[in-house]
Amino acid sequence: MQHRPQLFYTTDPAPCPYLPGRLERKLITALGGPDADLLHDRLALAGFRRSHSMAYTPACANCRACMSLRIPVKHFQPNRTQQKLFRRHSDISVTLHPPIPTEEQFNLFQIYQTARHADGEMVSMSWDDYSAMIAHTPIPTYVVEFRTTYDELVCVSLIDALSDGLSAVYTFYNPTSKADSWGTYSILWLIHYAKLIKLPQLYLGYYVPGSPKMAYKARFEPAEVFHNGHWGPLPPVP
Repeated sequence: MQHRPQLFYTTDPAPCPYLPGRLERKLITALGGPDADLLHDRLALAGFRRSHSMAYTPACANCRACMSLRIPVKHFQPNRTQQKLFRRHSDISVTLHPPIPTEEQFNLFQIYQTARHADGEMVSMSWDDYSAMIAHTPIPTYVVEFRTTYDELVCVSLIDALSDGLSAVYTFYNPTSKADSWGTYSILWLIHYAKLIKLPQLYLGYYVPGSPKMAYKARFEPAEVFHNGHWGPLPPVP
């Protein structure tokens, strides 16, 4: 049986969401067919990320700032603040679900977008848009729900399962209390869960030095980044 070659496309330039005054372009390819999970594995190892049924990586003409980042969970060393946060939320109930959108999730998603990303494109996403983000996946994908003892949904993480780890696709949460640090807690829990099921990596998407939106990722140490064609330690952040 003949196999068609994998086709890659480059998007048109668009304003960079991370570094002001710059343009971004992406290299994208479709994920599909019976071997979609294997293709996704290979692309993730090469720094790609998934969105819906596509995999993408930055392909900007004059910028190489974006670096795919992952946490080798066996070697992760939580700092004192992270340790206290994880203990403080020990009563949170965490459950994994199939990628099926719910109105409860969507309401939390809208609250989060309005509070944290009011000037972004995602704030205008409809129910159909949200449903597509959750459900349109050709690979093993899960929705992780974080609930309080009162059954209040406070955080949601969309994650992909890879052969060598978990990939955090998107996370949103109740933004009303900064002290709860749900975004940080969700990452700590995913690191804990990856260890529990004996997967060595947690992929956290792109890290962009100099971008305030991405600064939090450097606080999970030690981290590795994909740069110049290989994975290596994240350089110390000044």
